[in-house]
Amino acid sequence: MTSTSSLGRVVALAAILIGLPFAATAAEAPPIPLYAAPLPAGANPERTDTLPGKGLRFIRNVSQPSVTAFLPDPAKATGAAVIVAPGGAFMMLSYDSEGVLVAQKLAERGIAAFVLKYRLEQTPDALPLFMAELGKRMKAATPATAETPRLPPFPTEALAAEDAATAVRLVRGRAADWKIDPKRIGFVGFSAGAITASNIATGEASGRPDFVGIIYGSLGRPVPKDAPPAFIATAADDRLLADAAVPMFNAWRAAGRPAELHMYERGGHGFGMPPQGSSSDHWLDEFVWWMEARGLLKAAK
Repeated sequence: MTSTSSLGRVVALAAILIGLPFAATAAEAPPIPLYAAPLPAGANPERTDTLPGKGLRFIRNVSQPSVTAFLPDPAKATGAAVIVAPGGAFMMLSYDSEGVLVAQKLAERGIAAFVLKYRLEQTPDALPLFMAELGKRMKAATPATAETPRLPPFPTEALAAEDAATAVRLVRGRAADWKIDPKRIGFVGFSAGAITASNIATGEASGRPDFVGIIYGSLGRPVPKDAPPAFIATAADDRLLADAAVPMFNAWRAAGRPAELHMYERGGHGFGMPPQGSSSDHWLDEFVWWMEARGLLKAAK
């Protein structure tokens, strides 16, 4: 049994991952399954919950991954696309703060966006029990250091990377349906989603995006000589991953690949989209400016 005070501390930890009040407004299109597979035997049902007092959804027990499209007004469309991977310690998805709200803002700027739901660890169906498990994960997390800038592997990390690479191939394969350029398909991830972003950016070529945004993530494998350009952003007061950003940036540069690094003074871990009154509030502006500077937002003639 989780005490009221303990549950309150865990809710506070979850708030770090999920963000501050910031309600999603736009209607969502139906999700597009990545695989035509039945629910695995014994899997807990997928759950969508809202953090008490915060108004932001988080999703857990994902067994059937999918993408949900947020398409721009055709009059504003640039032809670029970004797949968005929320974080959540591979135990949940911070679906609004690091998913829907990001996708909506990208679509407003003429960029087609696709929110990815990747497979997660199976956790207790009851919310208090899940919160207790999440609290244990966060408490036991070993921060990255300059000597060890990569977090230890997570049980479903490889499944998440498989889903992310499949999403890249799906969006690229259906580019004509959504009127996007199959050579301008990016991927941006946060925390666990950012670890996933770095994994597919350095993984099998067919599943790599054309550019990648790694927002408070870490790097788990060598950067190949043909890795996509990377936008890397972290807050200096992120207790988990502040020391992972510079080694990741240097690894991209050592491979001879383009990279840009933003180390914000404040923002903590999980700053996402909700404003905090710090310079990290503008990470999305800078990501889009970076895309523009790389010629990714020029509408096809």
